Amino acid sequence: MTAGEADAAAEPPGAQFCAWRLDDDSIDAIRAARHPDPFAVLGLHAAGGGVVVRAFSPDASKLRAVFEDGRALPLADRGGGFFEGFLETAAPPLRYELEAENPGGAWTYVDPYRFGPVLGPIDDYLLVEGSHRALHHKLGAHVMRVEGAAGVHFAVWAPNAQRVSVVGDFNRWDGRLHQMRKRVDSGLWEIFAPGVGAGTNYKYEIVSRDGRLLPLKADPVGFAAELRPSTASIVAEIRDFPWTDAEFLDARARREHWREPMSVLEVHLGSWRRGENGRFLTYDELADQLIPYAKDMGFTHIELMPVCEHPLDASWGYQPIGLFAPTSRFGDPAAFARFVDRAHAEGLYVILDWVPAHFPVDAHGLAMFDGEPLYEHADPRRGFHPDWNTAIYDYGRREVSCFLIANALFWLERYHIDGLRVDAVASMLYLDYSRQPGEWSPNADGGNDNRDAVAFLKRFNELVYEEHPGVATFAEESTAWAGVTAPTSSGGLGFGFKWNMGFMHDTLDYMELDPIYRKWSHDRMTFGLVYAFSENFVLPLSHDEVTHGKGSLLARMSGGDWRKFATLRAYYGFMWGHPGKKLLFMGQEFAQRREWSEEGELDWFLLDADAHAGVRALVRDLNRLLKATPALHRRDNEPGGFSWIVGDDTAQSVFAFARYGEDGDPPVVVVSNFTPEPRHDYILGMPAAGRWREALNTDASCYWGSGAGNCGALEATAEPAHGQPASVRLTLPPLATLFLVADA
Repeated sequence: MTAGEADAAAEPPGAQFCAWRLDDDSIDAIRAARHPDPFAVLGLHAAGGGVVVRAFSPDASKLRAVFEDGRALPLADRGGGFFEGFLETAAPPLRYELEAENPGGAWTYVDPYRFGPVLGPIDDYLLVEGSHRALHHKLGAHVMRVEGAAGVHFAVWAPNAQRVSVVGDFNRWDGRLHQMRKRVDSGLWEIFAPGVGAGTNYKYEIVSRDGRLLPLKADPVGFAAELRPSTASIVAEIRDFPWTDAEFLDARARREHWREPMSVLEVHLGSWRRGENGRFLTYDELADQLIPYAKDMGFTHIELMPVCEHPLDASWGYQPIGLFAPTSRFGDPAAFARFVDRAHAEGLYVILDWVPAHFPVDAHGLAMFDGEPLYEHADPRRGFHPDWNTAIYDYGRREVSCFLIANALFWLERYHIDGLRVDAVASMLYLDYSRQPGEWSPNADGGNDNRDAVAFLKRFNELVYEEHPGVATFAEESTAWAGVTAPTSSGGLGFGFKWNMGFMHDTLDYMELDPIYRKWSHDRMTFGLVYAFSENFVLPLSHDEVTHGKGSLLARMSGGDWRKFATLRAYYGFMWGHPGKKLLFMGQEFAQRREWSEEGELDWFLLDADAHAGVRALVRDLNRLLKATPALHRRDNEPGGFSWIVGDDTAQSVFAFARYGEDGDPPVVVVSNFTPEPRHDYILGMPAAGRWREALNTDASCYWGSGAGNCGALEATAEPAHGQPASVRLTLPPLATLFLVADA
């Protein structure tokens, strides 16, 4: 018997002559998962005088459709799992279930091809236009009810694909069973999968334009992912977190961050602390331990190195694949939301490191997503990063720009994040970044500025500040690009703050010198004030300064142990007095001795030593002084908030300056001695005569210092010095910084 004779034998007499019968070629295409539009074939369709139901169910030997009004329609077996049947009716029913059986048993399921599209023309239009700000509401995997059925709606952008199927635990990873509907106008693919729920693992099976079956792809807008080395996306319900931070967010919207105290603790969650046997702490455990610690230390912000899902621990998160998924290393999305909520309950802001500069080329990720360059720029001179062997986004493609901006807004909306620090901005701004002549493609006028990236960054900042008042954006930008924090309306990039990389490198170079040589490098400590008010700066001592063979900050200080600790304390004092917001990487607050590694926790045992405990006590007190003293933060970004008193005492390596707040705020004088020699009867000009309180002395014995100082207060007399109307004679302790606050 031939295959055609077998088909005929399974059908009612005369069925082969019915107009509703599908042709064999179309059936073969469905079986082979190569039909250009399976929704045009499968499911329920009107036919002359009734409806035809078609289904592909390869495990079934018998199949029938049972309609909501009780009518049942046996479906004829056309072979290879394809079934169809005709129901003559004047009132076509719309809803039905499929009852299947085989020698192993029977089961009932809802046909995914019963449902119409969930997305609409406006979604197509906004994506192609590049203005779909709520892309995460439409793409990805969303638990919902459609036409009375519970399930998950899947949607993904793959315009060059010949076919896209969603595969997972629910269909045995069989790409024939949930072939998706293509929205031709946008290249979006979608399907509603009834019976699927939260916790389901899934990926996309994609056939390229030229017919290649690609490696299975994780969802670019997946909200959760498997723990590495597994790479599937996970259906997650993220809409109904029980937030308790409404009052915090309301107050945040009214704050002017550039006029507020800001002291940031930068944290790598995987190596701050570990649990038993070296396991990662959960988000909830981190909330229990990290948040109280940061609050007690007086930090105002916690900055998290990237928490977007990433395949490699050693990348520290800077090569993310799941931009919409908090990493599963520490728990599920709800647990991450609880972490942020707990931080807000303690008055702490949470900043995320965000990486739109590049992405890894792992097979399950964004690279060649639908068989062709899609997220990455097609020209490798603009689409491949030689430093990191990663792909670079095509910022000029509106859908890609839309994807990235929607991702930024997603973290602010869904997880109530307070700020985004954009990594590697310099690599985005310059076409020739880390490239030799001939390795990059200039603009038509020969310029090296990446104008697509510039336009993207401007739009990103505009939308972030427009939609989420009170948040802040931070640029890690290491060049002299003008106007990083200037408004876009005046030609700037529109960031709230810029990391001051020059301050970090210059001052650390100075601190590494033996004190006897510092007088010849005095300008490394003063040069930062030449440009200190050209941008809204953060002074960072980040993870980059304690990795890649640089050693810890303590190890980089000059001299033996006592000098190293004293120099580090004096340096922190200078930094906290200097204009600009403050940032320390975890472990620096207690002078971690060894270079940081992501492979284990910080050396908390060091706090048993007085020297390390003293540094931590100092940082706590510096943070408290910063918060309590408006002159130290209110005018960080204004020239009128700073004046030099002593900037040229190269012979003695002494620096002194005044900080000013608003009218009525007591001024502060900060003076540093970066030699191990105490200076007695040092004459220092002061902004006013009267009593000045020694508010903090980094050489105090409680910080493991020598205890030299000025007995807690000084009396300035009306004797001019250093261009100031008054002066004092004071003791400058060795390798120390003093904070002198005018008594009200």
